[in-house]
Order: sequence, then C-alpha cells, then structure tokens
Amino acid sequence: MATTPESANASTTTEHLDAAADAARTAADETVKAGVTASQLFKDSAAKIGKDAVERAKTYAEDGKARAGGALDEIVKMINDAAGTVDEKLGEQYGQYARTAADKVAGFSEGLKAKELDDLIEDARGFVQKSPAIAIGTAAAIGFVLVRLIQSGLAADTDDKS
Repeated sequence: MATTPESANASTTTEHLDAAADAARTAADETVKAGVTASQLFKDSAAKIGKDAVERAKTYAEDGKARAGGALDEIVKMINDAAGTVDEKLGEQYGQYARTAADKVAGFSEGLKAKELDDLIEDARGFVQKSPAIAIGTAAAIGFVLVRLIQSGLAADTDDKS
C-alpha cells in the first residue's frame, strides 16, 4: 500500500496528538501527586503546630498552677501573721477565725498543688456544668478585676512619666 502525503500527514498528526495526550496525562498525574504531597505536608505541619501549641499551653498552665500555689501560701502566711494582731486587738476568738481561714486556704493550696492539670480542668468543667450562672459571674468578676488592675497599672505608668 502506497503512502500518500495526506496519509503521512495524518499519521504524523495522530502521533503528535497521542504524544500530546500522553504528556497531558503525565502532567495531570504529576499535578495530582504534588497536590496530595502538599496536602499531606500541610496536614502534618498543622498537626505538629497544634501539638506544639497544646504542649506550650500545658507548660504555661503548670507554671500558673505553681504560681497560684505559691501565692496562696503567701496569703496563708499573711493571714497567720495577721491572726496574732487580731488576737491582741479583737480577742482570741476572732484570731481563731483568721487561723481557721488560713487553714482552709492552706488546704486548698495543697489540694491545688497535689492535683494534676487534667484533673483541675475536669473539676472546672464539672463546676461550669453544675453551676453555669456562677461560673459566668465569676469569669465576669475576674475579668472586671483584671481590667481594673491593668488600667490602674497603665495610669500609674503615665503618672510616673509626667
């Protein structure tokens, strides 16, 4: 069978089209592979960042727990010191009230130090579930006090600079 220039052009064109289709399929496959790889890399990075954030938050929470325990111990010392003065000025009965309060604060401090962070979080979660109104009120009161402390600190800074 003799090849005519038209049939030679047609077969060359078909070969070029087949080669282009193969190149397009290869490029599409590579694009899909790159997308899957990028997606997995993104997921792995997000998981690592999330894990690092959780670890950092736990570290800060543990530090805060230790500081709170130390602050409570200082409060116990102050109350016990004040109890002697209360004995002298108001009577031993009132001084005993102060000592009882100091013992309660000391017990709370020891309990706080002894509990694991996860147990404290679970206790707080249980408290919020049992008494949501009290939890919201407490959070609002703490927020108010913190704002006032920050504002008074800023006001003191501007007074010092004047």
